Amino acid sequence: MQTLILAAGQGTRLRPYTEDRPKCMVALAGRPLLHHQLAAMAQCGITDNITIIGGYRSGDLDTQGAGLVINPEYATTNMVRTLFCAADRMRPGEDLLISYGDIVYQPNVLQALLDCDAPLCLAADRDWQRLWQLRMDEPLDDAETFRMDAQGNVTELGKKPKSYDQVQAQYMGLIKVRGDRVQAFKDVFESMDRSALYDGKDFDNMYMTSFIQFLIDAGWPVKACLVSNGWLEVDTAEELEAYSAMASDGRLESYCSLPSRARSSQSSLISD
Repeated sequence: MQTLILAAGQGTRLRPYTEDRPKCMVALAGRPLLHHQLAAMAQCGITDNITIIGGYRSGDLDTQGAGLVINPEYATTNMVRTLFCAADRMRPGEDLLISYGDIVYQPNVLQALLDCDAPLCLAADRDWQRLWQLRMDEPLDDAETFRMDAQGNVTELGKKPKSYDQVQAQYMGLIKVRGDRVQAFKDVFESMDRSALYDGKDFDNMYMTSFIQFLIDAGWPVKACLVSNGWLEVDTAEELEAYSAMASDGRLESYCSLPSRARSSQSSLISD
């Protein structure tokens, strides 16, 4: 298996914590988000062939021995372009694991994805409303559509929902491509129209969900690997502070179990 962690973004909504470090190096419960991920991967047996794709403040990345690829255009491109900066690490015949850099998750969440044998698998939280209620007053305001058919194949994701019925789960930013489809995965990206708009974004700035939807529309079977919580997305300074406070007093455990290294001081938000 080859593993790619997308960590090129500037994390502007996490300022001031990202002023001197990449988003994935901001700490939660005394440990950088990236290191939480690497620990979860190790518990699932993934210790080799891991590559971090950096950009913003890449010199401040502590990869803990993982490989590093740079997106030199991180300031003007989005994560799909970041992903394919490491196209040479996508090896046909070897499964490909892709993870956003601003999430943390329990090993069982990752294992559910690893156990999926579909051509393309997405980890998804069916109990997402419980987690979103920590983040905002109205969960639907920030949710994205996630629709599945009776077999659990994803038919739509990444759009603005009009009702809760359109959000059967929430996409988490964890993807697995089966080894025999990795070359086709690369070929689809190369064949896409560079002048087209994808959900209103140009090619260089399309969302990952737009790329996945493009694959679905092209006939790719995309399987939802459903879990109930066990993960967090850390997108804003307010979320980081709230999660850190919850980690300090034990309340975070019922949402996502992290190593017991939380410190009560505010400095734990920015130190390892």
